[in-house]
Amino acid sequence: MRIAIVCYSLTGHTFEMAGEIARGIEEEGAEARIFNIRTDEVDAEYIRSASGLIIGTPTYMASSVWQVKKWIEEDSRPLSLSGKLGGAFATAHYAQGGQDTAIMDILGQLLVKGMLVYSGGGSFGLPIIHHGPVALDKEGDHYDESREMFRVYGRRFAAKALELFGK
Repeated sequence: MRIAIVCYSLTGHTFEMAGEIARGIEEEGAEARIFNIRTDEVDAEYIRSASGLIIGTPTYMASSVWQVKKWIEEDSRPLSLSGKLGGAFATAHYAQGGQDTAIMDILGQLLVKGMLVYSGGGSFGLPIIHHGPVALDKEGDHYDESREMFRVYGRRFAAKALELFGK
């Protein structure tokens, strides 16, 4: 089972949280690879062979950054994302900075691509992850305390992918 994580990270925070998600995915027995579209070439064959795709973005102007939008809208066209499990996460500086809006924008784009969307679900209990995990770097210890939530999200995402698609 392969799951790809595609993100944009300028300061390293979004990439770091992608790493936490990848750890959770691997704890569940699936394979995870992270691609930072700012510095890495995305391995098209890996994306094609993956059952799941998680998109990560820093929050800018209450939305995802333009590089993530461009990747989803243009660069992913030849990758045949339809039928894959999709999810999203965000990093931001402050609460109410638009990170939920950024995640919802991405989830909407994944639905347009024909993907199945996974949120993390509040019904699983703590930690509650409504749309996707968020880490805030200027809100006390929230950033470091969010690491476990990102790992839990990775485990839950991988478990759902395994349930849907098998090994």
